[in-house]
Order: sequence, then C-alpha cells, then structure tokens
Amino acid sequence: MDKKRIWVAVGVVENAAGQVFICRRSDGQHQAGKWEFPGGKVEAGETMPAALARELAEEIGIEVQQSEPLLQIEHDYPDKSVLLDVWRVTAFSGQPYGREGQSALWVDRQSLLEYEFPEANHPITERVMAMALY
Repeated sequence: MDKKRIWVAVGVVENAAGQVFICRRSDGQHQAGKWEFPGGKVEAGETMPAALARELAEEIGIEVQQSEPLLQIEHDYPDKSVLLDVWRVTAFSGQPYGREGQSALWVDRQSLLEYEFPEANHPITERVMAMALY
C-alpha cells in the first residue's frame, strides 16, 4: 500500500535579532509534543507563497511580506510521507503567537538543538543554524 504524501508549507520566521519562531505540536497531532517551524498542508490549486501566507496567518497570526525558498525535504514516516517546502520569512507584520493555543517562542538559532523536533525537521534546524545573519 502506498503511503499518502502530504505537501507542507513551512516558514522559518526570523526577527531582527536573528532569532527564529518555533511552535510545539499539540496533543493529538502527529509527533505531538515536539517543536516545529510553523506551517501546514498546501491545499489543491494553491501556490506555495499563498499556502505559506495562509498557514502562517492561521497558525501564528502574521502577514508574510517577504519570503524566499530555503529547501525541500522529502521524508517517510512509518504512517505517512511528507514533502516539506521550507521558506525563509524575513519580513512580516504582526506579532507571532500560538494562535491555535499551542506553545510558541522565539529562540536563538544556536539553541535549536535544545528542542526536540520531528525527524523530518532535522535538515531545517541544521540549515538554520548554519545561516548567516543579514
């Protein structure tokens, strides 16, 4: 049986201090309790920038003003397959927060290893920790 592939828009949201915004997955979700970069499923017919903007507005209450592609990750879990389309968000309006009741916080790039992320997110944390600040 083929696993369903889920296409996910992911935002690495940065502030002026070079910190990134992460959220904790809620109980009942796949990989519950682990930290992640905000985002969600891309809907049929939606462009990636539109999906990213919609998901970040819904999940953390910001309006994306500037973003650029960062990387794509294909990962197979035992129960599903994901394609993470990761974008670096360098300009936005609003103050991000856990709009769906999830824990959320700004963290220094170099402290990302202190948080437990789903396995599919490991290439993202590695890339973010290696990125130079603007």
